[in-house]
Amino acid sequence: MKNFHIIHLRERIIGIIRAFLKREGFHEVETPKLLPTPSTEPFLEVFETQLKFSEGDTYRAFLPSSPEFALKKLLAKGFGSCFEICKSFRNGEGRSSRHSPEFTILEFYHVNGNYETVMRDVEQMFQEIAREIFQKQDFLYQGRQLSVRGPWERLSVSDAFKKYANIDQETLLSTQLLLTKAKQKGYTVTNETTWEEIYNQILFNEIEPHLGQRSPTFLYDYPISQAAFAQKKASDPRFAERFELFWAGYELGNCFSELIDPIEQRKRCEKDLALRRKLRKTTFPLDEAFIHALEKGFPPTGGIALGLDRIIAIFADTPSIHDTILFPVDTLFPPEV
Repeated sequence: MKNFHIIHLRERIIGIIRAFLKREGFHEVETPKLLPTPSTEPFLEVFETQLKFSEGDTYRAFLPSSPEFALKKLLAKGFGSCFEICKSFRNGEGRSSRHSPEFTILEFYHVNGNYETVMRDVEQMFQEIAREIFQKQDFLYQGRQLSVRGPWERLSVSDAFKKYANIDQETLLSTQLLLTKAKQKGYTVTNETTWEEIYNQILFNEIEPHLGQRSPTFLYDYPISQAAFAQKKASDPRFAERFELFWAGYELGNCFSELIDPIEQRKRCEKDLALRRKLRKTTFPLDEAFIHALEKGFPPTGGIALGLDRIIAIFADTPSIHDTILFPVDTLFPPEV
């Protein structure tokens, strides 16, 4: 039997988030959940379907992995700061307590801001949730003491690699040096091993387990090859203005000082689509309407996507996001015996 206490808490937390963002001047929007082409993340598999009209027309169609491209089209039209709380879809990720093929995302964009602006937004939002739910800033999660008291830890990727993996910045940014260091550490390194593969292995095994153990951690300033859709740092273009949020063993969100250069955006999207082909993921064309929207321009903006089911699981003191969902996937598609 589903624990409706957690479901009722979910409803309350979503209400707190919605009230906070509206009070801060964000407009709530709804974007399409049936798309002619999805966003270009190279490592995410998509859900594909077919749209049929009574006249006989048929079209390829996809469910979104996030509302990112649609929200940015609104920004380019001058819509202003906005957010969406919605379902998103990612295929092929398997079954676990932390993943669901259909999940709820909170995505918001702070116009005339950047990733540091969003850090403050998120910190204040989590503190408001805790005040409303617990009437205090400290609480227990699975027997561990957690806190949302500020300021939260802000740790650059370079400093994290030095602190937890004993890898300095020069080594981190060099393919040859990083692969040599990884081999010394006992990682499997072959002639085909890439910098990104080793970077991700070290990040996952040696750094992420230390992050957000009590209060959340902002891991920021990623190497430029990991920029995704983030702006380069003006002070050091080897890095991008991107952060990820870690807390209680979860990666909760991904934030950028948004890339607004349409030429660079096209270049990165086409690179992602090429990598999708190489990885034998579902292929589809670039969303040209997204690029054309960027050509109209929009102001400096900070944007973040947050896994809402994971956030609710922490505040609800449950080890599985499926406890926070009324109809989790395993009840609809039970594992084969």
